Amino acid sequence: MTYANDMTSPAADTALASELRTTVMRLARRLRNQRADSTLSLGQLAVLGSLDRHGPLTPGELAAHERVQPPSMTRIIAALEAAALVTRTGHPTDRRQVLVALSPEGKGMLRDDRRRRDAWLAQRMRTLGPEDLAVLRKAAAVLNRLAES
Repeated sequence: MTYANDMTSPAADTALASELRTTVMRLARRLRNQRADSTLSLGQLAVLGSLDRHGPLTPGELAAHERVQPPSMTRIIAALEAAALVTRTGHPTDRRQVLVALSPEGKGMLRDDRRRRDAWLAQRMRTLGPEDLAVLRKAAAVLNRLAES
């Protein structure tokens, strides 16, 4: 197969994928360093974020959202509950199930953590010009679609 533009070849796609992977990983590492509470694991923080975005969920729904096995989610929920960051309540229609929700302490911790990391990133973005910021606006939507796929 011949490619009219070398930028659309499989080799170019692979090179771009590699560059994006390493760049996103480096940025994620820098953002993790800004976390207010470093005692939480990334998995625990992800669960708090899912509960914030989706509201109360069953442990099975949380496991599916986070793409982890149910026993792993059970351990994560137990640790978050012990830290008073989530609460468990009975399911309104299925007595065999429980719903996990953010506690007020969990909401506050998550809000403070996001505020700190957003401020760090916003400060660095202020050094960029309008064209770079426009590119980032478009890239954010594309990266979000990739992350959701």
